[in-house]
Order: sequence, then C-alpha cells, then structure tokens
Amino acid sequence: MDSTTPKLYHQHGMDSRSYLDLYFSNKEEMVFAEDSITFPMACLHYLLSTGRVKGTFLIDISLGSIIHHLYSASNFFKKIILLKFQERCIMELNRWLHDRTGAYDWSHTSSAAAELEGTRDQLQEKEMRLRSSIKQILKCDFEEENITSPVLLPLADCIISWVILEVISKNEDEYMKNLEKIIKLLKPGGQLLLIGLLDATYFTAGTERFHCFNCNEEFVKNAFGKVGLAIDYCAVQRRRNVSDIIDYKAVIVIAGRKGE
Repeated sequence: MDSTTPKLYHQHGMDSRSYLDLYFSNKEEMVFAEDSITFPMACLHYLLSTGRVKGTFLIDISLGSIIHHLYSASNFFKKIILLKFQERCIMELNRWLHDRTGAYDWSHTSSAAAELEGTRDQLQEKEMRLRSSIKQILKCDFEEENITSPVLLPLADCIISWVILEVISKNEDEYMKNLEKIIKLLKPGGQLLLIGLLDATYFTAGTERFHCFNCNEEFVKNAFGKVGLAIDYCAVQRRRNVSDIIDYKAVIVIAGRKGE
C-alpha cells in the first residue's frame, strides 16, 4: 500500500488519542463538537428517555475509544459490553474505566449529558454510573464468524454502532456483510442504533489518512431494510464545520428494530 492510499482502521491500527483530540476534545480549535458530541448525544438521549429503546444488555461497537455517547444508555442498561478492534483502544478505555493517571478527560461530555437530562448537580454520579455499567471490553474481529471468538456473548437488547461500518467496509457488499454480523448479536425485537457519516471518503488521525466507504442516507435506509431492520427513527444533520481532515457531508442517527 503506497503512502497516498487511505489505510484501513481495523487492519492498520490508529492513534486513538489523536482521534479523540481531533474530533471529541474540549480544545478551543476542535470544530466538530456539534456533529460528534451535541447532535448524536441529543438523539440517543431522546430515543432512550422516551422509552423507544428498552432492555438491560447493550453492546457498543464504535470507532476509537469513545464513551460519551453512552451516558444516556447507562441510565437504562445495567450491562454494557464494548467491542474494539485494537488493543490500543482497549488500553485507552481501561485507563478511563479505572480512573487511572493519564486517562482521557471526558468531563465536558458528562456536563453535556447532565445538561440534556437536567441533572447538572450530578456530574460525578454520571461518570460513576457509566463506569459501573461497563462490564467488559472485548476484542472483536469481523473476519470471524463469531466476531468475539472465543467468547460467545448472549444476544443484546440493543446495539449502538458509531462510525464502524464505513471504516471497515471497502464496498457495498462488505458493508452489508458487516451489518449482518452486527445484527446477529441482537435479540429478535432488539434495536440497532447506528451513528454514521454520510458521503465520507476519508478521515484523519495523527498523521495518517483512513478509508471511509462513501454512502448516502438512501443507501443506509435500504441496507436496514435488506437485513430485516424496521426503521423506527432517523435524523440527519448537515455538516456544521469546515475542516479538511475529514470529508463527510452529514451525520445520520438511525434506529432499526430486528424482526421477532
């Protein structure tokens, strides 16, 4: 692979701390807050707080070592398991999970979650609740029939997937195959909550550029239908920033229910 070809996240690895700093930090120069923090968190809060998504066991399959999108989920799901492609992401998450020195500072996002929920006096409790809800962080491999092999997980009431299908799928066929592997982990009647990028071809982390499969809203909705997910909710926000480190045009949050 030459230096101009975007790398594949799940095959080549990524600087997980750079990814967090570029797209999720509280730094003054971080321009993505509306798209990467505010909009997705508001959508997930709405879906969960209105009772549209229910259960006790949630699986999260997300790009990098993010946790901010799970604050609302931790109010309702007693057991959350995170699936990651890279040991580096697992190490980063474990620093935060066990409140170790050098852990990433997510306090700006716990404040955002408290603002959504009207519980601004409970910031510490919010982080403690999320930490106690996360029971396990597992390595996953989508080349395996059981992506968590050798661990066999029970079926989940809900799966949240944040910008994974775009970055591990080189084309439409791989996207569909990977989507099917995700919903195999879902109970009949369970819901997939997918946060994705529309019309993206690359993103940057550190000094490296990574591949994104270019898809639009119609494609994502059709993909849900093809694998038997009935769409309960869909919201799209046009890009709110200017930056050449990533080229998406919109963010989509879509919820689909698996057939009984």
